[in-house]
Order: sequence, then C-alpha cells, then structure tokens
Amino acid sequence: MNKTIFLLLTTFLISSIGISQEWQTNFETAQVMAKESKKPIILVFQGSDWCAPCIKLDHEIWSTSAFKSYAKDHYIMLQADFPRKKKNSLSQEQTSANKVLAEKYNKRGIFPLVVLLDANGNELGSTSYKKISPKDYIAQLNSILK
Repeated sequence: MNKTIFLLLTTFLISSIGISQEWQTNFETAQVMAKESKKPIILVFQGSDWCAPCIKLDHEIWSTSAFKSYAKDHYIMLQADFPRKKKNSLSQEQTSANKVLAEKYNKRGIFPLVVLLDANGNELGSTSYKKISPKDYIAQLNSILK
C-alpha cells in the first residue's frame, strides 16, 4: 500500500514538474528571455492574497495544465504581485520593482490586469479576469497579439 501511494505521488510530482510554469519577477530578465526566444511577455498584476478575481484567474487559468503547457512554448510570464498580508510580503526590492511596473503599465491600479508586451516593453494590449476556459483565454491573448 505504501509503495502504491509513493508511486502515485512520485508520478504526480514528475508530471507537474514537466509542465511547470516559470513565472519571472524581474522585468529585465523577462525582456532578455523574450528577445532571445522571440516570445511576448504576459505581465500579470495581481493581489495574490486579497483580490478574489486575481485568485480565480490563477486557479482557473494560470494553474491549469492546459495553460501551463501552452504558455511555456509561447509566452514569457511576468508577475507583479501586491500582497497585503504580512506573511506574504515581498522583499523591499521586489515591492519597489513591482511599483515601478505599476507606474508604467497599471496607472489606474486595476487588479487583476494582464498586460501583453513585446520584448522591448511596448504595450500590445491588455485584458483581465474572464470566466472562460483556458483554451478560450489563450485565444483571447493571441488575438491581442495579432
């Protein structure tokens, strides 16, 4: 019995790692990656511990295997998080970097806000939470990129 549970957990972990999504938190790193790979940047402004639509977007889109497997080949994912709970606080450096991004790309303070950028940081369009499937969300992102 224990071997069966161990094998199931190991299989799950290996399959999860295979489609893990790599979130960047540094804008310059994301730009370099986007230039090298010729992929757009998907910049996500979120309040991970207080914004209900942000949490839904994470659970219904970003965390799905369908989105993760597509995104790893087509997008550079960049996260600008603005948590409010002390236990989730970011470093002062990361907080400052996220504020700089918000001053440039999210002046109205919308959460969640998904901004599509080219490798040079030019805004191509934006969207937010929508109650649609990961496949339809991908189609929406791609329609903005065209």
